[in-house]
Amino acid sequence: MADIRNYTLNFGPQHPAAHGVLRLVLELDGEVVQRADPHIGLLHRGTEKLAESKTYLQSLPYMDRLDYVSMMCNEHAYCLAIEKLTGVDVPLRAQYIRVMFAEITRILNHLLWIGAHSIDIGAMTMFLYAFREREDLMDLYEAVSGARLHAAYFRPGGVYRDLPDSMPQYTASKIKNAREVARLNENRQGTMLDFIEDFTRRFPACIDEYETLLTDNRIWKQRTVGIGVVSPERALQLGFTGPMLRGSGVAWDLRKTQPYDVYAEMDFDIPVGKTGDCYDRYLVRMEEFRQSNRIIAQCVQWLKANPGPVITENHKVAPPSREGMKTNMEELIHHFKLFTEGMHVPEGEVYVGTEHPKGEFGIYMVSDGANKPYRLKIRAPGYAHIAGLDEMARGHMIADVVAIIGTQDIVFGEIDR
Repeated sequence: MADIRNYTLNFGPQHPAAHGVLRLVLELDGEVVQRADPHIGLLHRGTEKLAESKTYLQSLPYMDRLDYVSMMCNEHAYCLAIEKLTGVDVPLRAQYIRVMFAEITRILNHLLWIGAHSIDIGAMTMFLYAFREREDLMDLYEAVSGARLHAAYFRPGGVYRDLPDSMPQYTASKIKNAREVARLNENRQGTMLDFIEDFTRRFPACIDEYETLLTDNRIWKQRTVGIGVVSPERALQLGFTGPMLRGSGVAWDLRKTQPYDVYAEMDFDIPVGKTGDCYDRYLVRMEEFRQSNRIIAQCVQWLKANPGPVITENHKVAPPSREGMKTNMEELIHHFKLFTEGMHVPEGEVYVGTEHPKGEFGIYMVSDGANKPYRLKIRAPGYAHIAGLDEMARGHMIADVVAIIGTQDIVFGEIDR
């Protein structure tokens, strides 16, 4: 009988969002994992240090580049931290727009997660289905900010601008004939809110399609049931948040427990798992699709009925309108000061945590009264999750490590920030 040999194996890069930046050192007994040591530090871009030499507004686009799958959710926490220090009021319409886009971003994040997670495990079709819906939501990002990925749309005091009155439309080309283009443009005839409303109506059927493909799929269950089990007590001890914590049966969601913006006005439920394995975390995120869709539909109804300003009138924090800036000397001075020197934030320190798609994303900010932060510390949800990878992988096979990395929904921009 052959001896079982012990190996130390360099594993990865594995996950699409860990493109060369996760080196996992596995100690193996045959094909069984004895220890998994995640090596990070292959991406470090120094976001927190860079923020100390940039004005508050100049640091905002860095937030998009942390978890580059949940762009506006990163901006959300950063803006809330500045608003808490300055005491600035955010118009109600801006709060609804923020909540709506935060939930659109949650769906975007989970679509990439389920596409990547399933392709890691061997289900190719799911990846194509998820990107079909992502395309519509990326069009919303582009329509509102001009960028498909790094939006920089949330601003201290509100949002950059109001929602556009029309959606960009497809045009005929060599690839798409006039009839195909007319079909694609059917739901793009009205305002952006009409387009989002149409999306919320048809998205539940898309989620049903995903679940038909995966939820009772024998191979999917073999790869996820009983894999990477974390008890509720251990999940809390390890600092897990978001779906990683709720998958273990802990009903903790900052949108309910510490609501911010207009989440207190929203009607939605918190899905929780029972056993804390990869399958439960999958089910939690699938239900989050449905709950986010509910929140977006509520925001659309309110926004259609309530026009109004979308950014604060305090010109020490937010710039005046273009028209005001060009016709009023006082506003021109405000504009010039804001974009050259930046806003001065009162002395103090603040921590704001938000319910990011991956867990609790927190900004700890210290101000010494200058025009840039004295110190910025980012609490990234994925950092605590990857610390639990060793414990989750022990005793499993090499193939299960892939499923565990997928279920953690890791993006390294925020982990090695």
